[in-house]
Amino acid sequence: MDALEALQSRVSSSRLKGDVGSRALDNMFKAALRAPDHGLLKPWRFLIIKGEGRNHLGELFARADLSQNPSLTPQALAKTKAKPLRAPIIIVGIACITEHKSVPEIEQLLSGGAAIENMMVAAHAQGVGAMWRTGAMAYNEIVNAGLGLKDNERILGYLYLGQVDRRRRSLTPLDTEKYFTEWHG
Repeated sequence: MDALEALQSRVSSSRLKGDVGSRALDNMFKAALRAPDHGLLKPWRFLIIKGEGRNHLGELFARADLSQNPSLTPQALAKTKAKPLRAPIIIVGIACITEHKSVPEIEQLLSGGAAIENMMVAAHAQGVGAMWRTGAMAYNEIVNAGLGLKDNERILGYLYLGQVDRRRRSLTPLDTEKYFTEWHG
């Protein structure tokens, strides 16, 4: 698949299974490292979670959820624990914010987001399904501590990866004229 086709046809896939393959992952990682990066700060890092690590992440999510809502039902707690099992591989995108006179925090966060998007497009170009998820577990102090984040780091999201478990949904074409206008001053 060429670059334009990958960019214009990418969709998120929520049902993922199976092996991604080390070559596909390596290509995604290389794509992430080409994200725009003002000041060459490399304001990101990534955790790879697979296998039994997904169960540990589920336990961490459950502890975090229970700390915020001690009256969670066993069913709700089981649902929280199962979230990391929705894909065989999860990449945790982490922004590493550095105090810099010329590169504000927002640019560093955007660079991390671009790195995750590059991985998503690279995944799609290789036939790998991907879903970028956030939610409460992306902003929880217990999760941050459990994943070893430092004070200057923030979770940007969880990139779920795997083979698409069912037919990809079709895209609704968008009218570019609705979103892009020429400005004349």
